[in-house]
Amino acid sequence: MNAVASGLGWPSYQQSTVDRWRGRSHVQQQDYVAEEVPIALVYNRVPHVVMLATPLDLEDFAIGFSLTEGIVRSSDEILSIRTFNHVEGIEVRIRIPEESFAGLGEKGRNLTGRTGCGLCGASSLKHAVRRPEPVCCELRVDVEELHSALRGIKEFQTLNELTGAVHAAAWALPEVGIQKLREDVGRHNALDKLIGALVRSRADPGEGFVVVTSRASYEMVQKCATAGIALIAAISAPTGLAIRLAHDAGVTLIGFARNGDHVVYTHPHRLVEAALA
Repeated sequence: MNAVASGLGWPSYQQSTVDRWRGRSHVQQQDYVAEEVPIALVYNRVPHVVMLATPLDLEDFAIGFSLTEGIVRSSDEILSIRTFNHVEGIEVRIRIPEESFAGLGEKGRNLTGRTGCGLCGASSLKHAVRRPEPVCCELRVDVEELHSALRGIKEFQTLNELTGAVHAAAWALPEVGIQKLREDVGRHNALDKLIGALVRSRADPGEGFVVVTSRASYEMVQKCATAGIALIAAISAPTGLAIRLAHDAGVTLIGFARNGDHVVYTHPHRLVEAALA
């Protein structure tokens, strides 16, 4: 695959002069502010959706989005990716086989997706709420390994360290730790980027687990299940729809995973104590 950039570059953050107040005192200083940019995903020269996202790792984003939205069935169907920077935003042109493109018009994703939206642009309930195939794997994760990954995620969040404004999705392997992490102002965008990165590195989705710095909403579970990821742990709460989907899709869903605590909502057999592992 090729990633070709032309035109104006888009930074992932900018510096801004701010007045920082602490009680009644304040000081003027430089601050780092995360950028969100309109990213147009164009398939076979036909616009599909515009997402607000952080302008980093866009090839990973295009691959992950294409897979988790069911536009293609495997990365082999993504024939090329070309990225073009414009004054208004970034256009990512993705070429896919004509048979895959033929079904794209039925998916109804022709509206703008806001930063916090995972289902924006879906024109019907059929396309909004999709049921992936159940995930079947022998993954077992020790409780301490899970929390070690959660504690270590901050070390990899370089953009959030500067701005404090982006989510992260990280991939960890049992007994090894975090292997990949992607950041974005949108939690679902960060996960799509991570999934795209895993596909590009030919990682086996059944061998590891995902931790995210957000709530576990429906689309987060749906994306993991579609990619074949069996366990997702979120630092915040899940939604009811996410729990029901995780149960049906065979995904271990963990919420409120922070400070050594966690709540397991579905398929608890994958999380084990060291003595029992």
